[in-house]
Order: sequence, then C-alpha cells, then structure tokens
Amino acid sequence: MSKLEIHQIPCLNDNYGYLIHDPEADMTAAIDTPDTAPIETALRSHGWQLTHILNTHHHGDHTGGNLALQERTGCTIIGPRDEADKIPGIDREVGDGDTFLFGTHEVRVLGVPGHTLGHIAYYFEDAEVAFVGDALFALGCGRVFEGTPDQMWGSLEKLMQLPDNTKVYCAHEYTQANAKFAITVEPGNADLSARVKEIDALRARGEPTVPTTIGLERRTNPFVRPMSEEIQSIVGLVGATPAAVFTEVRLRKDSF
Repeated sequence: MSKLEIHQIPCLNDNYGYLIHDPEADMTAAIDTPDTAPIETALRSHGWQLTHILNTHHHGDHTGGNLALQERTGCTIIGPRDEADKIPGIDREVGDGDTFLFGTHEVRVLGVPGHTLGHIAYYFEDAEVAFVGDALFALGCGRVFEGTPDQMWGSLEKLMQLPDNTKVYCAHEYTQANAKFAITVEPGNADLSARVKEIDALRARGEPTVPTTIGLERRTNPFVRPMSEEIQSIVGLVGATPAAVFTEVRLRKDSF
C-alpha cells in the first residue's frame, strides 16, 4: 500500500480544499471544491491528474468547482446520498457505514448530520486521517443549519470515537475565532490556554492551524467536552445531559 499524499489548498476567504494522491494507483481526489483555479494550480504543480471529487455536503463553498473540474478532467464525483439532488455532477452516492476503495486505501463513510442533513465525513483508517467538512472544526463545530442540536451532538460523538492520533482535516480556518470563544466557557483548561497561544503564534506567521487531531480536540474543544464540570458550571447546566450542554454551548457561540 502506498502512502496517501495530502496537499492543503487555501481557497476563497477562509476555506481549505484538499488534494489526496495515491502514487501507486496514480489516483488523485479533491476533497470538496471551494474554487476551481487554486485546485487546478495545485494539480499542475504536482503533476497530478484529477480522478475523483469527494464532497462532504452540498453547500456552494464545497461544491462550487464540481462541474468545471468534471468537465475538464472527466473525474468521478462521489457525495452524500441524502443530498444527491444538491451535489452538482454526482456520479456515486454514499452514506453512513459505506466503504469504498480509493486506489489502495479503504475509505469509510461516516454520516455526520447537523450542519446539513446529509453531511458525511471520509475516514481513511490506514492513513489515520479524516476529512470532516464543516461537521468538526479545530476548537469548534459547524453551525446547526438543517439538522437539530441532538443530531449534531451525535455526529460529534461519532467523530470522537476515532483514534486520538487521527489527523482531522476540516474545511475552514476558523480556529482563532473559535479559540476566543472556547476560553470563555472553559478558562481553567490548561491545555486550551496553551493551545490558544500556539494558535495566535501560528496565525501571526500566516500559518494554518489545520489539520488538528481527535485527541487534541478531545482535550480542548468545548463542543466535544460537555462532560466538563467547568463548562457545565459556566453555562448553568451542572449535571445536565451532554446533548443539553452541547446545545447551550452552540447557542452561546452563535451569538458570541
């Protein structure tokens, strides 16, 4: 099995697109297509031919380049079954629990609804990486646009079951803004305080804060830490269910 090569592409204002390449199979996929030009530039610079697009959800800043890239390359577009009617050019529909091969790598599809009803993530267990779209962010999670807070919490629980060393590639550079909120609901978290300083230093140098890891999020991301006694106390829900605490944290972030 060949190593999965990953190239991160800044797109639009704060999006990230990704190219993944299996050199043994000579296959290359774009994870979401926020913008066509930066993806094509990255393909040329690596000498890669686009064979696939893997969409996480239907929002335009994730599917906007689908048709142009498909027209120019003939690539196969894979996307969420429950949003198939909203995914431009979709060729193959997948959903929670499905697996498929990308070159020599098995890809497991995780249903992670909440941000949108059919949102999915792609987990490459052998490469220890997950592409999570807008379901999970570094120190954050997606806004609950189409689903319910309970759905979103269930999706985050599912992602937190992945191994701690799993690298998480999310779709936006929101970390610094997320950090400013996170510290207000768990100021006593020493790991979080240290991470805030690291994030500020990275951004001051113009460097990305993505990818993150499941383990780092478990230690510092308030959206996946509703069991924290400090968070429960600060949001006034001591002893409440994790879903209830998550819901309150999400509401506070929405108006932060």
